[in-house]
Amino acid sequence: MNLIDKQLVQNKMNNRIIKSRIMRTVFFLATSFGIAVLAVLLYRVFSQGLPYLDWQFLTNFASRFPEEAGIKAAIFGTLWVMAVTAPVSIVLGVGTAIYLEEYAKENKFTRFIRMNISNLAGVPSVVFGLLGLTVFVRLLEMGRSVMAGGLTMSLLIMPIIVVAAQEAIRSIPQNQYEASYAMGATKWQTVRRVILPAAIPGMLTGSILALSRAIGETAPLLTIGAMSFVAYVPGSIRDSFTVLPIQIYNWTGRPQEEFHIIASAGIIVLLVALILMNSIAVFIRNKFSKRY
Repeated sequence: MNLIDKQLVQNKMNNRIIKSRIMRTVFFLATSFGIAVLAVLLYRVFSQGLPYLDWQFLTNFASRFPEEAGIKAAIFGTLWVMAVTAPVSIVLGVGTAIYLEEYAKENKFTRFIRMNISNLAGVPSVVFGLLGLTVFVRLLEMGRSVMAGGLTMSLLIMPIIVVAAQEAIRSIPQNQYEASYAMGATKWQTVRRVILPAAIPGMLTGSILALSRAIGETAPLLTIGAMSFVAYVPGSIRDSFTVLPIQIYNWTGRPQEEFHIIASAGIIVLLVALILMNSIAVFIRNKFSKRY
C-alpha cells in the first residue's frame, strides 16, 4: 500500500470518527431535551398538586367548590372500567394470538388478519370510541354505562395484547415443541403445558402495559358519553361513570385557577397508578423469566 492509499484510508477513518461523534452528540442532546421537558412537567405537577393531595381529596366527590372537590368517583369509576376491560381484552387477545400462531393455517387470509391486527394497534383511539358509540351504546343499548366503557377500551387495547402475545409465542425455541411432541403430547397439551408457561412473561407484560394505556385514555370514553361530573360511586356495570383522565380534563377546562391546581393532584394519582402497573409488569417479567 503506497502513501496515497494510506492517506485515503486515514481520511475515511477520520470522517467516520467525526460522523460518529456528531451523531452521538445529536442523540445525547435529543435525550437530554426529552428528559429536561419531562423534569419540568413533573416539577410543575408535583409542586402544585402535592399540597392538595390528602385523604380528603381522595375520599370526596367532585364539587363546584375547589376546596371541597375530590376524586373518589373517578378512582372507583376507573376500577370498575378496568374490571371489565382486563378480563375481556386479555382472554380474547391471548386466545386470538394462540389461534393465529398455533392452529391457523398459513395462507393469505391468515396473513391478512395478522397485518390488520398490527395496523389496528396504531389506529387513533377516537376511532374506537366511535365504534363503541355505534355498537355498544346505540346498537346494544348499553347507554353510558361501565359495561359500554369497558368494552370500548377492550377494543382499543386488544390489538396490542394480540401482538405482544404473538411475539411471546414466537420467541419460544422450536426444540421445546419437538421435545413435547416426542413425549407423545397432543397439540393442546403442548400449548397448555409448554407454550403458555414459557410465554407468560411476555404476555402479561404486554397486557399490563396495554391496560396502563387504557387507564390514561380519554377520547374513547368522551366519545361514548362518559360523564365529567359524577357525585356517586358506580354500583354495577350498568351505572354511569367517570374516570381519572376525564375528571382531570374537566378540571383543566374550568376557568378558576384553583381547579387547575387540583388537576395537578389528580395527575399525581394517575401517575402513581401507572407506575404501579408498570412496576408489576416488570416484576412479573423478571420472576417468570427466571423460571423458564
